Amino acid sequence: MNLYILRHASAGTRRANPIIDVKRPLDKEGKQQCVLVANCLNALRVQFDLVASSPLKRAMQTASLVGNEIGHEGKIMATEALAPGATIPQFQKLVADLSRHENVLVVGHSPNIQQFLASIVTPAAGKANLRMRKSAIARVDLTQRPGILVWLLDPRLVRMIYTSIPRKPRRKTSRKAVKKVPRK
Repeated sequence: MNLYILRHASAGTRRANPIIDVKRPLDKEGKQQCVLVANCLNALRVQFDLVASSPLKRAMQTASLVGNEIGHEGKIMATEALAPGATIPQFQKLVADLSRHENVLVVGHSPNIQQFLASIVTPAAGKANLRMRKSAIARVDLTQRPGILVWLLDPRLVRMIYTSIPRKPRRKTSRKAVKKVPRK
C-alpha cells in the first residue's frame, strides 16, 4: 500500500474555545495550498482508492478540496484515528484496516500527524523527528515494515516549483545552418 499523509492546510488562528476551534475552516491561503498539493499529485499521476480525514472541518475541507482537484469521486471517510487527540495505536489500527487498498490519502493535524508518520517509518516506535508544515504531504511505501518514506514535500517547495514553471511555452531556439566540410 502507498500511504499519502497530508497535514491539513492553513486555517488561520487557533481559537481558545475548543468547541469553536473544531469548526475552524480553511482560510484563503489554505485553499490555495490545497490546489497546489493537488496540482503536484496530478503531475505525479496519483489517484486514490480511499481518502480518510480527521472529522474536524479544516481537515475535511483539505481532504475534499485535494480530492476534488485530483478527480477522486468517492466519499471521504471521517475517522477519529486522525483527530488531534488520536494515538499512535489508533492510527496504526486504521492503517492496518486500510491496507487492502493500493493508494490511500489520510489528512490529519499537528503534532500527531508527524508522530504517526514517524511511527510507520522507524522501527523504534516513532523516534524520528519529522517536520510537516501545514499542507505538507508524504508518501510512504508500506509493502514492508517499517514503511519506507519515499518522499516528503514541504509546501514551500511545492509553491517554489509551481511558480518557477513557465506559463508560456519557451521560445524556440534558432537553428544555425551548419556548414558541411567537404571530405578529402
